[in-house]
Amino acid sequence: MASHFLEIFGFSLLVFVSFVSGGPADDVSFDQNYFSLWGLNHITRVDNDKEVQLLLDQYSGGAGFRSISEYGSGKFGIRMKLPDANSTSGIIICFYLTSAPDSSNPGNHDELDFEFAGGGLQTNIFAGDSGSREERYQLWFDPRKDFHLYEILWNPYMVVFYVDKIPVRVYKNYTDKGVNYISNPMHTEASVWTGDWAGTVDWKQGPFVSSYRRFGIHGCKSQNTSMNQECLSPNLHWNLQKDLTPHEQKMHQIFREKHVVYDYCLDKERQQNHPECQLPRN
Repeated sequence: MASHFLEIFGFSLLVFVSFVSGGPADDVSFDQNYFSLWGLNHITRVDNDKEVQLLLDQYSGGAGFRSISEYGSGKFGIRMKLPDANSTSGIIICFYLTSAPDSSNPGNHDELDFEFAGGGLQTNIFAGDSGSREERYQLWFDPRKDFHLYEILWNPYMVVFYVDKIPVRVYKNYTDKGVNYISNPMHTEASVWTGDWAGTVDWKQGPFVSSYRRFGIHGCKSQNTSMNQECLSPNLHWNLQKDLTPHEQKMHQIFREKHVVYDYCLDKERQQNHPECQLPRN
């Protein structure tokens, strides 16, 4: 599959390869932007704190870390490598942005997820609600064999999920048409844990170690629990993008045609609860 995908993208994909790993500004130490959140005895730092490994075994609930700051917009990314195991059934490995829970309704909050569940990648979006906007993908590479870049662009106009600079999902701001959109500051988190809904864990395959690199953050810091107007400013370069570029649109179209295995907007039971499914999506 990998050779076929490279053939499709040809030179256009090769142009992006030099940008995937990130520049020196992204390869900062973990402590500059993050701190360990839970499972502290299952978090290991390597390469002068330029890499963090999260370990999951049958004696722990996993581990996680989060950003120091809350943000009101930006482009957030991390390089991630999954455990090198024959099976990761039952294991959830995440990188996501999330807001503080709504105290009056804890199930409703804002969240943008990259989530490997049982080895397969899915994304989900919560926009002041309980989510249920899942998409699942068949990637063109094995995420266990090397680090790959997972990014989320979030600005006043849209949310875009990128894998190795290829836009795999777009969610537009259609609040003027009655569609929910992100409205609260969020922070980034990464974690590994288990969930029955993702299958049964084969502990003989463990321990399971997920690895993370690239701890630079390009975002507008929010100093309080409400959205800073400064974070919506067109002076921030990530807020200038209102749509995909023509080149990104082509890559997005090819990806969607070949690699989407589940789309909530094509699920008749789900789509009726999400008005955005009736609107243009890219």
